[in-house]
Amino acid sequence: MAGGGGAHPRPWASGYRTRLIVCDAVTIVLTVVGALQAVLLATERTAPIWSMTMPYAVAAAVWISALAMLHTRDERLFAVGAEEYKRVMGASTVAIGVLAVAFLSLGTNAPGSYLLVTWIIGVPLLLLERWSWRRWLTRQRQAGRALSRAIVVGGVDDVTQVIAQMSRCPSGYAVVGVAVDGLTSRTSLPVGERALPVLSSPAAVASTARRHEVQTIVVAGGASVGPAFVKRLAWELEGTSIDLVLATRLIEVAGPRIHFQMIDDLPLMHVDIPRFEGGKHVAKRALDIVGASAALLVLAPLFVAIAIAVRLDTPGAPLFRQERVGRGGRTFTLLKFRSMSATAEQDLAALLDRDEGNGMLFKLHDDPRITRVGRVLRKYSLDELPQFWNVLVGEMSLVGPRPPLVSEVEGYEAHVRRRLYLKPGLTGPWQVSGRSDLTWEESVRLDLHYIENWSLIGDVMLLWRTMHVVVHHVGAY
Repeated sequence: MAGGGGAHPRPWASGYRTRLIVCDAVTIVLTVVGALQAVLLATERTAPIWSMTMPYAVAAAVWISALAMLHTRDERLFAVGAEEYKRVMGASTVAIGVLAVAFLSLGTNAPGSYLLVTWIIGVPLLLLERWSWRRWLTRQRQAGRALSRAIVVGGVDDVTQVIAQMSRCPSGYAVVGVAVDGLTSRTSLPVGERALPVLSSPAAVASTARRHEVQTIVVAGGASVGPAFVKRLAWELEGTSIDLVLATRLIEVAGPRIHFQMIDDLPLMHVDIPRFEGGKHVAKRALDIVGASAALLVLAPLFVAIAIAVRLDTPGAPLFRQERVGRGGRTFTLLKFRSMSATAEQDLAALLDRDEGNGMLFKLHDDPRITRVGRVLRKYSLDELPQFWNVLVGEMSLVGPRPPLVSEVEGYEAHVRRRLYLKPGLTGPWQVSGRSDLTWEESVRLDLHYIENWSLIGDVMLLWRTMHVVVHHVGAY
C-alpha cells in the first residue's frame, strides 16, 4: 500500500534490502569475471578479459536485474522459509537462459561453456551470501531488533494459537497486543508465559493500529472476522503502510501448494493434493544416491575407526541392527553403530519406571546402558552414520520422517499412518527441532507437515540445518 498519514516505516527493512542489493551485485560481478577467467584458462584461450568487457558487463547487468524483477528481495521473504532461495535460483536460471539466447543470436566470442560455469559458480555463491545475511537477521530478531510491530485480531482460541506458533521461531513480528472478540473489558490475554494487552475490539483495530504505530495486522480468524470484516479492514488501511496478513486455518498446507484463481469477483483457493510418485520423487532418489555414495566413500576411514573403538570399549558387535518400519509399512533392518551394552534390550525392563520419553519411545538422559564410546557417538550423532547404507539401497532417504519402531506403528491412529507415505529419513524436521526433547504430538506434527509439503530445496535446507544441530548436539542423548 502507498504510504500516507498513518504510515509507520520499517527502516531496518530498507537497510537490509540495500545490503542485499550491494552484496548481490558484488557476488555477481566477481562470478562473471571469475568464471570467464576460469574458462579462458581451461580452454587455453589468450584473449584478455578487457577485450570482451561489454558482453560480460551486460551479463552482470541482466543477472542483477533479474534478481530485482523477480522480487528476490521482497520483505515477506526475509529470513522466512525456502521461497527466497527458490526465487534466487529461478531468477539466476532465467538470466542465464536469456543471456544464452542473446549470445547465440549476436554471435559474441564468449566461450561455449562460459554461461554454464557462471551458473554453477554463481548460484551457490549467491545462496551462501543470502544464507549469511539470513543468519545475521535471525540473530537481530532474537535480540528483539528488526521486527514489525503487530496486532493479532480474532477469536480467543485463534489468536492464542497464532501467537503461540509465531513464538516458536523468529517470525519477524513483535506482537504488541490483541484485538479479541468479547474481551474488551479485560486488560490482557495470557498466551504462554506472556500477558498481551487487549487493545481494542476487532471492529476498531485499524484505528488502534495507527494509534499504537503498528506495522502489521494479523487476522487470526474467528466468527467476527469473516470475508466482510477483512474487506472492510482492507479499505480502512488504504493510504497507510500497515500490512494486512491473514493466518490460514489450513495449518498443514504450505504456500507452494496454494494457488489463487479469480472467477468474476469470486476468489478461489486451489490446494494441490500431495503426490507421492513422479518426477520430484525421482529427483529425490537421485539426491539420495549421490549423497549416500559420496558420504560412504568419504567417511569410510571414520567408519573403520568407530567400529574399532566400539569393539574395544565393550564386548559385542560394532553394528546394532533393529527392525524399523519404512514406506508403505514395509519393514527393514536399520543400521547403527552400537552405543549401548550388548545386553541393552534385555536390561530395558528394569528401567521402564524411569522413562523420560514422549509416551511412545523410551528415553532416559542418564541411561546406564550407554557405553563410554556410545555417549560420544550419540552426542555428535555418529552412531547414525551406517544409515547412509540404508539410504543407498533405497530403504531410507537422506531427509524424511523419523524411522518408527514396529511397536510404535502398531499404536498409530489413522492420520498418523501418513508418516509411512514417504521413506523415513536419516534426518528430517524432528532432527533440527529438538530430537529427543520433542513431545510425541510435536514429533507427529513436524513429520506430517514435512510429508505434505516437502521439496528438494527444503531437503537441502534441512541437511544444512542438520549439520548445525549435530555440531551443537541439540536434543542428543
